[in-house]
Amino acid sequence: MTIEAILKDDIQKAIQKHFEVTIEDIILQPTKKEFEGFYTFVTFPLTKSIRKSPAEMGQIIGTELVAQSSVVANFNVVQGFLNISLKDTTWLELFSNVFNDQNFGTFAPNGQSVMVEFSSPNTNKPLHLGHLRNNFLGDSLSKILKASGYDVVKTCLVNDRGIHICKSMLAYRELGNGETPESSGIKGDHLAGKYYVLFDKAYKTQIRELVEQGMSEEEATKKAPWILEAQKLLLLWENNDPETVALWHKMNGWVYEGFRQTYDKIGVGFDKTYYESNTYLLGKDIIEEGLQNNVFYRKPDNSVWIDLTAEGLDEKLVLRGDGTSVYITQDLGTTELKYSDFHNNRYLWVVGNEQDYHFKVLFAILKKLGRPYADGCYHISYGMVDLPSGKMKSREGTVVDADDLVEQMIQTAASRTQELGKIDDFDSAEAKQLYNQLALGALKYFLLKVDPKKRMLFNPEESIDFQGHTGPFIQYTYARIRSIIRKAEQSGIQAVIPPVSYTLHPAERELIFALSQYPVRVQAAASEFAPSVISLYAFELAKVYNQFYAEVSIFSDPNADSVKFRVALSSAVAETIQKALGLLGIEVPERM
Repeated sequence: MTIEAILKDDIQKAIQKHFEVTIEDIILQPTKKEFEGFYTFVTFPLTKSIRKSPAEMGQIIGTELVAQSSVVANFNVVQGFLNISLKDTTWLELFSNVFNDQNFGTFAPNGQSVMVEFSSPNTNKPLHLGHLRNNFLGDSLSKILKASGYDVVKTCLVNDRGIHICKSMLAYRELGNGETPESSGIKGDHLAGKYYVLFDKAYKTQIRELVEQGMSEEEATKKAPWILEAQKLLLLWENNDPETVALWHKMNGWVYEGFRQTYDKIGVGFDKTYYESNTYLLGKDIIEEGLQNNVFYRKPDNSVWIDLTAEGLDEKLVLRGDGTSVYITQDLGTTELKYSDFHNNRYLWVVGNEQDYHFKVLFAILKKLGRPYADGCYHISYGMVDLPSGKMKSREGTVVDADDLVEQMIQTAASRTQELGKIDDFDSAEAKQLYNQLALGALKYFLLKVDPKKRMLFNPEESIDFQGHTGPFIQYTYARIRSIIRKAEQSGIQAVIPPVSYTLHPAERELIFALSQYPVRVQAAASEFAPSVISLYAFELAKVYNQFYAEVSIFSDPNADSVKFRVALSSAVAETIQKALGLLGIEVPERM
């Protein structure tokens, strides 16, 4: 039974004894820093059933807890807030449970499985900053859900077909002159992206020329030679034209190798990858089934629709009059395929908030179709990432490339670390590893610390600061603790929990409390689908440790029990920081 559970039970008994009522749900919250105590019980809601002032009720409950509870040492009442302090024996027992539990913060399998789909790149361009937020969110969510007891499957749906892919293919066919990643020294996904940008430049020039000849801009966008040629290329691909398919395979092969290198660099991988070229025809059988069950209806032009106005949406096209699919058709089929492959209890899509409406429609259709997995579908919507210089645009080549950004971060990490002059004894391999850990730690932490739903501004310089709310600050705290542990080992000092008679320093109580909150935050992050919960926790724990380090002496305290205990505390904090950052996909350096 946890400390919180014991405390809630004792509060319930006190209320029943003195007021003869039972509270349905006792809620405890952390005590505000300006007041003494660790747990706060709010008595205001009791005024509905008990005719006493909130402060008076707090006084009565607090007095009863001190007299009868095995865990409560003291209390104070501020208006209707009952602030509770725990006995040192309780704190030591709590820490003992943390220290001796190798799986602390990792929950037993809950018998539920979840699929997390993320990344979803297009094969006409490399990954960019927005993709990084997507990848880090999806990867971190997968780790958090696994830690909370779920069986997790990580998937990726690659957008490898369509008019945008044909644009790159056309520009390469017309302008490429046989260029390859090997001949150009350009990474494969970057090479495809180069031709996507070249298509856009040529297309805009053609539009401008047609407008100058007297055509309206709207008509020119539809009749420019290259857009017509790209549409022909798409039809050739759909009809399995050998030459077109061969070019498609060649360019996609370059892109996949480029993606693999980027994924390896950022530490992200998948259990299964789906390809739109294999799934875009799926869903038509589901449309036919829905027509037979009157879920869908056919219009005079033969197109198929669904009426979702009762769900607060609108009428939605699900199949064109010529029998071709729209995107929602494909998504219905792909979701059915994923269920057939894995039979998960939950399905998560990590996709930007510009697709909010699409997913509302998808989930509403699945429910109307009576799909068994419909209630387990969730859209993990996230806001776009802006830069100090403004919004990114792929077609114009103004995106912040993921590879370039990671490399820039590594260089910044190197220069910042060298300025501090603390790694003079590192060999080149150690230094390179450290720069990579700091760069990716800074990048991942900055992109994950913000609530996913919020649009955010990414500042590379700010993200890699060794002070403040950053990944490197937490990594530095970990490295500092590891240095302390190495010193203890060299001095033969063991990490030991002190006897029950030990009197805790206030900073030690604060640290044990902070440690005890880790499993609570893991469960909260999993239920809210929010890695930002873990990000904030890791930062808070690092801050509390640094305060502890400033207030107490670890090695020069005359009390041997204090020295051994503080080494044990430090060790537990290091392990918990490593676990928390691990859930964000961030590695920790042993020294820096």
